Parts: sequence; structure tokens; C-alpha cells
Amino acid sequence: MNDSPTYPTLGLGADEVLTTTRAVRRRLDLTRPVPRELIQEAVKVATQAPTGRNQQQWDFVFVDDPETKAKAADIWRAGLMAGAPDEHDSAPLPTRMSFASAEWGRIRGSLGHLVQHLHEVPVLMIPVVRVARREELDSVRGQAHSWGSVIPAAWSFMLAARERGLGTAWTVAHLTYEREMADLLGLPFERTVQVALTPIAYTIGTDFKPGPRADDANFSHWNRW
Repeated sequence: MNDSPTYPTLGLGADEVLTTTRAVRRRLDLTRPVPRELIQEAVKVATQAPTGRNQQQWDFVFVDDPETKAKAADIWRAGLMAGAPDEHDSAPLPTRMSFASAEWGRIRGSLGHLVQHLHEVPVLMIPVVRVARREELDSVRGQAHSWGSVIPAAWSFMLAARERGLGTAWTVAHLTYEREMADLLGLPFERTVQVALTPIAYTIGTDFKPGPRADDANFSHWNRW
């Protein structure tokens, strides 16, 4: 990147950015506006993320209009109340975290905070992948190609946001009502697929630490499962 950031950055090292970019919910500053120019700096970083065949078939839709945010937040809440498809499956959800743990209790509490205040967050972002037709995602390969472009870009945006003192969180509850969100935002439903909804705000403090995770040795498999 040749252009220096216009806004101050935290000066974090690469490993620190990668290990302290948390899902921020309680510590989003709901009172401080986020300049569009600052968000565009993070988008500039995101454009350098890996993208399948260099097709760059992703977009970010940002929402800062209060009325539109309120309606988008209502759609998200409705999706959250509907529950995730996994919750209705008889098979147990694969996880390394116990849902009886104190950590999950904290996550649930912070999610409750977001439910109450999502419409007050300065900016909402909906990452979108462009498709010729939705059937492209019917195969694992098609999904991998599409998600493998938009998700790295979104994560790069979130890392760049962290370096600039902004907090983000990856949420997907509204996708139960993806068509309703598409109608609200004027998205062509058959040619775009929404991936998430991400709140964006300055954080209350910047002293985030690495989160609790399973031992890294448990994630590595050599030659066989």
C-alpha cells in the first residue's frame, strides 16, 4: 500500500492485529460517528485480499441512514428469533466450546446487548458476493470459490478496521430473511448473495487481548485425519 492512512492507526504488529481482532458487541461506541473516508481506507486494504481467479466478485454495502439501519436491525432480530437451522437438527453441533462454559455465557450476554442496540451502531456492513445465478452455490466447489473470495476480503476489512480503532463483529442471523434485506437495500436477489451483517463503530478502549481458544496442537493433522 503506497498511500499512507489519513486517520491515525494504532501501530499494531501483524500478529497482534491477527490475534486481538475480536467480535466487538458491548464495547462499540454508539455515540461517535464513523467517517466514510475512514471506512474507505479499510476497503482499500480489503481489495488486496485473495480473490478467486482475480474476479473480485464481491461488494460491501454500508448502511448509515438511521431509518434504513432501524429496518435492517429489525430484519436481523427477526432472523435471530427464528433460530439457526442447526438448532433444529437432531445431530449435535460440532464445537470445541462447551455451551455450559462461562465464556459462552459472556458471548450470549454480549449478543443480548447487540440485540438491544444494533440500530444505534453508526454503520452496518453487508458483504455481498455477485453470482451469475444462485445455482452456482449448489456445489461445494461453487461455494468454496465464492466464499473464498468474499470472506477473505471481509476479514481483511475487519483487520484494517481494528488497526484504525474500529470494532466489528461477524453475524449471520438476518440471512433467514435474506430476500427481505435485499428488498430493503435494493440488491438484485438473483444476482447477489449476502454473506453476513457486520456492525462498525469506534471501540470503547483499544486494549483487546487474544480470546480463549483450544490448544493449537488440536487443530493440526499431518498426512491423515
